[in-house]
Amino acid sequence: MADTLRRLSNNETFKILHDKVDDWYKNYHINSCDQNLNRCCELVELTSKVQGQLFTILSQTASEGGHYAGVETLKSRFLPWLGTSFSISAVAVSPDTSLSLMQESMDKDRRLRELSSIHEEELCRLETELSTTRMELDKLRQELTEAHLEIDDTKTKSATTLLATEDEIIQLKAELRAARDQVDIYRRKLDVVDDYERQIRHLGEEVAVLSTEKSLLEDRIARSRSPSPLSRLSRSPSPLPLSRSESPTRAQLTNASRHARLVSRFSDIYANERLDAQNLLRRYIDDLEMVQRIIFIATMESFQAAKMAFRQFKLRVRKTLSPSHLGPESLDEAVMDYIVRNVDLYDVQSSVNDVIRAMNVNPKISFPPEVDFILISSFIREVCRTAFAMQTVEPTLDIAFATDGELFSETKYRRSYDSDFTAPLVVYHVWPALMEGDTVIVKGEAFTKRGALWSPSRNRSRSSSPVRSRSSSPSRALASRSRSPSPCRRNLSPRL
Repeated sequence: MADTLRRLSNNETFKILHDKVDDWYKNYHINSCDQNLNRCCELVELTSKVQGQLFTILSQTASEGGHYAGVETLKSRFLPWLGTSFSISAVAVSPDTSLSLMQESMDKDRRLRELSSIHEEELCRLETELSTTRMELDKLRQELTEAHLEIDDTKTKSATTLLATEDEIIQLKAELRAARDQVDIYRRKLDVVDDYERQIRHLGEEVAVLSTEKSLLEDRIARSRSPSPLSRLSRSPSPLPLSRSESPTRAQLTNASRHARLVSRFSDIYANERLDAQNLLRRYIDDLEMVQRIIFIATMESFQAAKMAFRQFKLRVRKTLSPSHLGPESLDEAVMDYIVRNVDLYDVQSSVNDVIRAMNVNPKISFPPEVDFILISSFIREVCRTAFAMQTVEPTLDIAFATDGELFSETKYRRSYDSDFTAPLVVYHVWPALMEGDTVIVKGEAFTKRGALWSPSRNRSRSSSPVRSRSSSPSRALASRSRSPSPCRRNLSPRL
């Protein structure tokens, strides 16, 4: 018994138990539930070991003191303690209930602390938001005050300038109407001037041809009146008609000059009339490519219509001259000479109408429904006249055949300024090339670009009604004037 008590005293078991209980108390709220259970089990195990040693000492002490002394001591002190299950008698609840109440109390305390911390954080956040909102509200009030001041200032200025602005608007509208009337007057005068200039050019050409013939006739008369005896001896007693080589026709005399003049006229149309038509179309069409396609197709159709009209005109002249032809020149030369002298008999308005009809059914181009291709009828008329006159020279002049996607030719075309100069294929043509047989006289213009070889056919944005309203067309006056009979148109029979 003394050895057991000595070992229990040397191990300092109670001190260790007290330290563990104290440490558990300090860290109880920090530890998790599993850690607290582990600590409790550890203390129970340690307490059971101590109780085992104490019961050993109790049994040894009882045996040494005698049976009577040990029994009385156990009855008086140990049995009542065992009856209360090692607890104080004043406690009225069971150990399980006590533990559950303690657990609930600790949980409630922990929840209260968590809710308190959350409430404090939420309160701080709401206070911060409230202060921010108040600052924004003050800023908005200041901006609202400034806006009210600006509105009041604007109202004051508007009230002072409103009357003056209305007067200026009325005056500007009146000036705009007067300017439009003046523009209409100038346009009519310009059309008249263009007709006069065209007639003057035609008369100048006639004068140049007559001057050339006059100079040739004067030379012949001077040679015939020469006093040379050789010429008198060689002169036949009866005058014979001149051969074809001695009496050139007017077409042969003026072929070179007309050729050069027509080539120059073709270049002038490209530089002047084409740009005028392009600027006119750009008022109604924003797509530059579509505008250039319209002008190019109008040029191609004008040449086709003019060549067809020339063949028909030539057939009529041949049919009329063949019964009465007796001259030294051939019938074909007489027909061509007559056409050159009477080129103004060409019904250019009929060709213009044919070109417009062909363009209306062309699937590659479109036009706004409120206007018509008659808008560029003056450009088509000039191209038709030039193309018709090109059929009277020898050899004839014509434009090169062109199609989208063809291989670009440096000899026939030059690239437009916005082209891709490394692209090998033509996307679309801007202006045709002028040809004399297989020789290029004037280069055309084409647009090239990589990756855009074939563009899809565009849907024509035409009006759904088969009859176009003339009241909405800005070219109504131009159309009515272009459909009126030309003052230079005359019947063919009186000349013949």
